[in-house]
Amino acid sequence: MCRFASCPRPSAKVHTHGKYKTHNIEYPDLTLFGLSSIKKACPLDSDNPVFAVKYIHKDYAARHGKISARQLQLEVTVHRHVSGHGNIISFYQTGEDDVWRWIAMELAEGGDLFDKIEADEGVGEDIAHVYFSQLVSAVSFMHSKGVGHRDIKPENMLLTGDGNLKIADFGLAALFEYKGTRKLSTTFCGSPPYIAPEVISSSTRGQNKGAGYHPDLVDIWSCGIVLFVLLAGNTPWDSPTDDSFEYHEYVETNSRTTDELWQKLPPATLSLLRGMLTVDPEKRFSLEDVRRHPWYTRANRYLSTEGKLRDPINLATSMFESLHIDFSQDPLSQSGKGSSRSFDPMDMDGDDGGANAGLSSTQPEMLGGGMLMDWDSPQNVDLFSSTQPFEKKFASQDAAIAGHLEDEPSMSQFSQQPSVPVSRTQNAQKFQDIIPSRSLTRFYSAWELKLLVPLICEAFHRLGVPVPSVPAVGAGDTSAMIRVIAKDGRMCPLQGKVLIECVSEGLFEVEFVKIKGDPLEWRRFFKKVAILCKDAVFRPDE
Repeated sequence: MCRFASCPRPSAKVHTHGKYKTHNIEYPDLTLFGLSSIKKACPLDSDNPVFAVKYIHKDYAARHGKISARQLQLEVTVHRHVSGHGNIISFYQTGEDDVWRWIAMELAEGGDLFDKIEADEGVGEDIAHVYFSQLVSAVSFMHSKGVGHRDIKPENMLLTGDGNLKIADFGLAALFEYKGTRKLSTTFCGSPPYIAPEVISSSTRGQNKGAGYHPDLVDIWSCGIVLFVLLAGNTPWDSPTDDSFEYHEYVETNSRTTDELWQKLPPATLSLLRGMLTVDPEKRFSLEDVRRHPWYTRANRYLSTEGKLRDPINLATSMFESLHIDFSQDPLSQSGKGSSRSFDPMDMDGDDGGANAGLSSTQPEMLGGGMLMDWDSPQNVDLFSSTQPFEKKFASQDAAIAGHLEDEPSMSQFSQQPSVPVSRTQNAQKFQDIIPSRSLTRFYSAWELKLLVPLICEAFHRLGVPVPSVPAVGAGDTSAMIRVIAKDGRMCPLQGKVLIECVSEGLFEVEFVKIKGDPLEWRRFFKKVAILCKDAVFRPDE
């Protein structure tokens, strides 16, 4: 077990703590800006990560996130209390100095689950059943300990290297039962698409004292939304309020909505979803009801009797081959698949207030003045016109580039018939050998940097996403970074950056790194940009 001394400001790439060193986390979805940062820890004599360390900047957390020392301690206490279940990120140790609070925990080597699910497509029933079963198992364990998570959503569902699910982030968890006594919660928190309606109606907000809600019943609702997303690749509504047409129709029709997303769901799942998504929490399915439901108890070739993934290679292959980008689609169409259905295209917004207030206390937040603090990346403030005229590309997409990318997993999504590279299937022994933890939201281009950067910026503008700050591209430059600060189609924060880097002569990698937001919304955004930049995207079939 690691025994950290004082924990210094994590501003450099590598830090040492006793017998361990910490690096930037390999999985961008876990790298947080502003209030906290998550890094991987390795032994001093090795570069193989053994656990993760979450740093929380106490001063910023207090001043900008309004998070007290007591709240930070509560996260630690709750996480330690529920640690030990196979589908929950294990808690290892915690400590603090004058500046930082740190939490050492299990490293989810497989990355983000929903980063591997195609937006607007979802996964097959068997795969959805695997991860839903593991989710229910984890939540059941938490509830048996009297703990409600209150922030169950895709961002907090990670994978091990062998493909099993892990629940993470207990910044909003609450103890709802202690020594047989139940307690209601009144805190308004969660993500609008996944939040239960009683959280909105029964929370204390401003001067209005809320009647309170049961955190365990709120979790059941959120689990139902997650199951829906696993099957449909989209959320059923923006938020459970009358402002959402989809939710209003769901209530008015007694959950017999005609919405197309519901119509394509397997019939056997509908009764389960309706039970979990019952508006009245007193009539909502309990977890015991969920575990008795025929769809939950169905046989599954991927799931062992112990609740572990039994056939990770075939499951990973199926998930991998479902990731596909159709370049014939119109990304600007509001009527096509993946549109917001209720809201305008993404817009600039540096404030998480309003409907998104009360997000996880250790999730990234905007710092004062609307600025994002990135401890490890240089601040680029030089601007150039994103509407400058384009020249035609001149770099050829030759056999050398094709050979360089032959074994690159992300290339499959651009093929007419996505498939796992033969070189990966031959030697695959676990889930991670098929689907890498590294995000697949990337493409490659033979265009020059001076042409590629304006093209991407132009795609942003066409999608209604402003470009707050991009680096000027000069002669001899081999990399660039474009920040993304926007709201997604569900009006939730979406933040990240696009990293453009020369990886070999005549070839650039364009990687979309999510910092904050729903992984499916991030993939949806990536796909739209890729289609708008299709002339510059290297495709293996061409």
